[in-house]
Amino acid sequence: MRVEHRVLAQGAGRIAVVEPGGVVSWEIPCAHSSHDIAALENGNYLLHTAANRVVEMTPDKRVVWEWVGQPAGGYTGPIEIHGFQRLRNGRTMVAECGNKRIVEVDRNGKVVHEVPLTVERPDSHRDTRRVRKLDNRNYLVAQEGMGLVREYDSHGRIVWEYALNLNGQPASGGPLGHGVSVFCALRLRNGDTLIGGGNNNRVFEVNRAGKVVWSVERDELKWPDGRPIRLNWVTGLQRLPNGNTVIGNTYCGDDNPQLIEVTRDKKVVWTFHQTKTFGYEICAAWLLDAGRGTIR
Repeated sequence: MRVEHRVLAQGAGRIAVVEPGGVVSWEIPCAHSSHDIAALENGNYLLHTAANRVVEMTPDKRVVWEWVGQPAGGYTGPIEIHGFQRLRNGRTMVAECGNKRIVEVDRNGKVVHEVPLTVERPDSHRDTRRVRKLDNRNYLVAQEGMGLVREYDSHGRIVWEYALNLNGQPASGGPLGHGVSVFCALRLRNGDTLIGGGNNNRVFEVNRAGKVVWSVERDELKWPDGRPIRLNWVTGLQRLPNGNTVIGNTYCGDDNPQLIEVTRDKKVVWTFHQTKTFGYEICAAWLLDAGRGTIR
């Protein structure tokens, strides 16, 4: 049976819901290139509508909550947000580049918890990318500018770290180049960490000791008809309850999908290629029908 999905995503100046078959059923304008997105259990959407702004929006397009990051703690430069998450207690976790911190914010916009981040090379655009709070109350942080995935405890202490490497390939620049600019990390139920490598051009899973136990390399996948698929800037990941992994492939070009669902044995079972709707840069996508137990 052919796999199909409903997709919430941002690209090409809009945030939209695309139904199976490609019909856009909901959309709003969004000129900002979103780096995170979520559909909430209450039916609302958590959206990244400006570099430093996160909003909760209803399906009828009313903003019912927002957070706008501002300089804090003596810092006076720009603020960018690249990762956020609605927590089970109703707070919203937001990672703020520039301020080098994670905050948990309540419904009234009050910071109720703050976690400092260690950033050896501060950059208000690259301090972090995706950030997720874990079940153990720690935070898993993709630190793009340093090519690191770090786990922080609630006080800001680093308790685990993985440094990306070039995977035996030369470094090169540009959006189709190769490097260690990591975008995303998810903690799996077995304790391993699934990493979306950004311009590392791959997805890979590492255990607690830092050993790679599974990977999808840049030129390893194929369309169902046998044509090659190239992974370019790998962005968001979703691990589905059936064990499949959905990969975000930014700067996909005309010949590669924007989203790819792949099995553990690397069989491609679903692709999403809606460049007329989203252009070539989907960094934030959410499968609306993925079901409970999805990790993203």
